[in-house]
Amino acid sequence: MDIGDLLSADSILADFKASSKKQAIQALSRRIATQLDLDDREIFAKLLDRERLGSTGVGKGVAIPHARVEGLDRIIGLFAKLSNPIDFDSVDDRPVDLVFMLLAPEEAGADHLKALASVSRLLRDDGTCKKLRLTPDSSALYAMLAAA
Repeated sequence: MDIGDLLSADSILADFKASSKKQAIQALSRRIATQLDLDDREIFAKLLDRERLGSTGVGKGVAIPHARVEGLDRIIGLFAKLSNPIDFDSVDDRPVDLVFMLLAPEEAGADHLKALASVSRLLRDDGTCKKLRLTPDSSALYAMLAAA
């Protein structure tokens, strides 16, 4: 799955501010809900339900919160580079500063897993993460992610 198909230029946040995992998920839910014309509370609830199963903080400062949401016709992503790292209950106990939110239609099935695998593969690469952390603006972040 192509990362560029999951993102648009307005779904990249270069200097995102949040003080906690819950606040980050809530603010990102609002942001993506506005873009999709969906209920942000439903998105937030689905993402929190997923977090209760186990943290989506995958390590090395990266989190990939994801959920299946009713009303979507395709898989969509939102990327945020946090201005200050936050505790995300990550598997390695390191704070998170790169967040790639992924939402899929309820019936996405294997496509949801393929998208999740693609994002995970991209953000497991230390070199890619270093470049993302050093890139100051949204348009450059979008170009980098879309080309991946």
